[in-house]
Amino acid sequence: MNTILNNLDLLRNAMKINCVSAYIVPGTDPHASEYFAEYWKERVWISGFNGSAGTAVVTTKQAALWTDSRYFLQAANQLEGSGFELMKEGLAQTPDIVSWLAQTLQKGEKVAINPQMISYNAYQKMKADLEINNLELVSIDLISDIWTDRPELPANQCFVYDVKYAGESTTNKLTKVRSALKKSHADIFVMSALDDIAWLFNIRSNDVNFNPLTIAYALVEEKNATLFIDQKKITAEVANYLKSENVDVKPYLSIYSELKNLSSDKAIFIDGNKLNEQLFESIPVTCTIRNAMSPVFQLKAVKNDIEAEGIRSAMIKDGVALVKFFKWFEESVGKQNLTEISIAEKLKHFRSKQENFIGESFETIAGYAADGAIVHYSATPETDRKIVAKDILLLDSGGQYLEGTTDITRTVAVGMPAIKQKNDFTLVLKGHIALALAIFPDGTRGSQLDILARKALWDEKINYGHGTGHGVGHFLCVHEGPQNIRMEENSTVLQVGMIISNEPGLYRTNEYGIRIENLVRVEEAGNSEYGQFLKFETLTLFPIDTQMINVDLLTHKEIDWLNNYHSTVYKKLIPNLSVEERAWLSKKCEPIKQ
Repeated sequence: MNTILNNLDLLRNAMKINCVSAYIVPGTDPHASEYFAEYWKERVWISGFNGSAGTAVVTTKQAALWTDSRYFLQAANQLEGSGFELMKEGLAQTPDIVSWLAQTLQKGEKVAINPQMISYNAYQKMKADLEINNLELVSIDLISDIWTDRPELPANQCFVYDVKYAGESTTNKLTKVRSALKKSHADIFVMSALDDIAWLFNIRSNDVNFNPLTIAYALVEEKNATLFIDQKKITAEVANYLKSENVDVKPYLSIYSELKNLSSDKAIFIDGNKLNEQLFESIPVTCTIRNAMSPVFQLKAVKNDIEAEGIRSAMIKDGVALVKFFKWFEESVGKQNLTEISIAEKLKHFRSKQENFIGESFETIAGYAADGAIVHYSATPETDRKIVAKDILLLDSGGQYLEGTTDITRTVAVGMPAIKQKNDFTLVLKGHIALALAIFPDGTRGSQLDILARKALWDEKINYGHGTGHGVGHFLCVHEGPQNIRMEENSTVLQVGMIISNEPGLYRTNEYGIRIENLVRVEEAGNSEYGQFLKFETLTLFPIDTQMINVDLLTHKEIDWLNNYHSTVYKKLIPNLSVEERAWLSKKCEPIKQ
């Protein structure tokens, strides 16, 4: 903790020099990324808290850190003795950051934030909220000069993502983006989101955990496209590819000077939810700003036929790895010393044996017994629970293959499930099946379908706090928008080719958690006099644990869906399995009798 206290002293001295009364340190990076490099973990440096969600605020005399319920215990441990007060988000007694600052500071005082670490839209909202409270927001980076042992930015070489996987060349993608810019009456598109850049330029790397991305910026104009990236990342193959697609390459940070030198009469397209404030401040004030959703964000959400076929191939590989894992797991429980961390490592091992496996798509959630009730649980050496032949296990995991990205959750009986557990599981399954069977008119939004996954639970006065479905990238981010399925309104309509998760759940605190997740693809369901209708193709290939089902709660239609799904799983996976593995899978896919 001496290091953290020293870092606080350094920051407060910099604040004093710059006449700043409070400094906000979000847990973000300049690219609005879910996962990011150690170089940008300023919140970890100042507070010691390394959870995925949280914001630190430092004043001349106080320090506080806001995080959600997933991290209350972890934050309390990591902040002990640091000088930081834990602010538990979501509790009625916890003020938000702006309210806390208004109570803590005097009118007219300055609040600062590193403009690289906040989006333009978020900055504008925070500025307005602070102004209402007679506080001023200023953009200034106070940490760069005082963080003297800061890690280097990753310099991993990127590679060309072959069109045989991507399904479309950069030139074709640029044509679509330029068409979108023309419709928006914009001359230049400023890009900062790493997954958008990776998709548009057909390049991948491993600069961040779990997502195959390279750190870069980009500009797209009517006739030019420029990738701003560390030259050390560019191999001869990548250089030749980009040149063949008429893409220029310039140094990573030169985008700032490039923006400052833009002609004053240009119309600049930005996605204010992604573009960082410092990039925005580099644009001449005389330029016209078009602030809307990134056209790449929308384009990459709709997978082409080659991408769709790739994800089907990846699902077969993933299913095979899961068969091998769960067969081993069943044979090992009670005989070997199994823990949440050890089984997650074993699952990665089985996935790694599949061709074109690149890595995990996120950190595996292995929640055994009561840990399964923690929605985004992440086992640590301190919490690593031993698994024995009783209770149930929730296992949420995924893989990155050249052919696509996977994400699957299965809840399985480790011992003999209790009646309550089976009833709960069956309610979740009913919601999962209802969504899988949905037929809906073209133009439907995810929020309009969410009730299907919750109805059986709501009937029993049960609910879950997370969304029902998130978009999934193609060998990109496992969490990808703009589409989703959740209670909150989202104006994005579901379109043919979009891939999304179907994952209702149920969580009983200090007892167990249940979630059933498959990935689905939106496809056509046919026309009628009432217009075009859509449905879902279930992509994930692995059986649902029938030991956990109370068949009496299922309708004939639901049983038919489950039996048909298991039949498909068996047919798709057996060509890649041994005789023993086929026998195991056959038992798991046995039809349920009605």
